[in-house]
Amino acid sequence: MSYLLEPLQVGTLRLSNRLVMPPMATAKSESDGEVSQAILDYYMEKSEGGYIALIIIEHSFIKQEGKASEQQLSISNDSVVKDLRELADVIHRNGSKAIMQINHAGSATTEEIIGTTPVGPSAVANPRKGNVPHELTDEEIEDIIDAFCNAARRVKEAGFDGVEIHSAHGYLLNQFFSPLTNKRADEYGGDVHNRIRIHLKIIKAVRTVVGEGFPILLRLGASDYMSGGTTIEDSKIAAREFEKAGVNILDISGGFLGYTIPGSTEQGYFAPLTEAIKKVVSIPVILTGGITEVQAAEQLLAEGKADLIGVGRAIFKDSKWAQKAMESLR
Repeated sequence: MSYLLEPLQVGTLRLSNRLVMPPMATAKSESDGEVSQAILDYYMEKSEGGYIALIIIEHSFIKQEGKASEQQLSISNDSVVKDLRELADVIHRNGSKAIMQINHAGSATTEEIIGTTPVGPSAVANPRKGNVPHELTDEEIEDIIDAFCNAARRVKEAGFDGVEIHSAHGYLLNQFFSPLTNKRADEYGGDVHNRIRIHLKIIKAVRTVVGEGFPILLRLGASDYMSGGTTIEDSKIAAREFEKAGVNILDISGGFLGYTIPGSTEQGYFAPLTEAIKKVVSIPVILTGGITEVQAAEQLLAEGKADLIGVGRAIFKDSKWAQKAMESLR
């Protein structure tokens, strides 16, 4: 019996196996964030044969002030939908499901990239960038919630199989979640329930616009691994609330630490986080983090550490990794 080859049904989403290609920025889009031929070619190559059940597209900015880097993909206006539909079609023709990740960088960007002062929950220095953002007003927060909502609508209109809300790796929603960057004294700051208030409002708004059957994923930076930052105990509370709010799959990664743990050579190094979260939710959980061997993926699934396995850099380096892995299990 192979755990990795097992199909999984999540609401309306049927996955042929448990392998996920997590979002990885390519910096291959056009200068205005539109889909380029290079992006179409890249995802055509990665999805060939349909060996990867689920491909989560690289993070895409929901509005200009939330753009993280040059040549980042855009989901910020209706004009991008047509070309994104072509991208979804490329992946579907190869037999994989496609999810699009939507994001706002918050203070994890620069004035050079966005043309204005970066924003954040509080006017405190970003632990990774060092810059001090403009503190968002209530009105500006509502505008960001609307931008996430409109981005999710575009994802559905483009024909993707679901949408993933990004709250990891030190970006805006992670900044609200983390006590390191959220020093607010209003309804968005203080205890963990307040720090995830913006998440819950976004989930509600997104669910309203995409409908009940459309899968919503959330990528959660479940620990900052920094003194005074978010902990797994915070994330267990958040995970339960996200499930109640209507999230269908939780995609677990690091917070301000990013997507790696310095010095860790263990495959599936975020497994302690996914294992703890699986104990408090009933929805599927994705584990990524340094997984390069198919037997490591099998073991993590067999031990109940996660429901789905994300393999990033190994697939990035070798587009045949998934084919070789799946054929080795048959």
